[in-house]
Amino acid sequence: MRKAEVYYNNKLAGYLFENNDKYFFKYNEQYILDISNPSISLTLPKSKEVFISKHLFPFFFGLLSEGENKKMQCAKLNINDNDYFDMLLKTSSHNTVGGITVREL
Repeated sequence: MRKAEVYYNNKLAGYLFENNDKYFFKYNEQYILDISNPSISLTLPKSKEVFISKHLFPFFFGLLSEGENKKMQCAKLNINDNDYFDMLLKTSSHNTVGGITVREL
């Protein structure tokens, strides 16, 4: 199982897991309780529910590079270009567009 913490503006928003070709996202309890914290995405509304998908959630997929940038990152970081979860872990921990960062556990 591969795991990551998801931060919104440096606040721990939740956890992303990949296990047996399924993806799971769960909000951090403290993040949910603070009403000033927004959902990280319209497709992942703040909830105690665990979100499950057969594919990397589109919101997280949207954080990944495409085209030549993707090729360069995969070559430099030795990432399989079809392993989107690994790409997310290795490229989204800092200097991301917007307030979301993803850190490997």
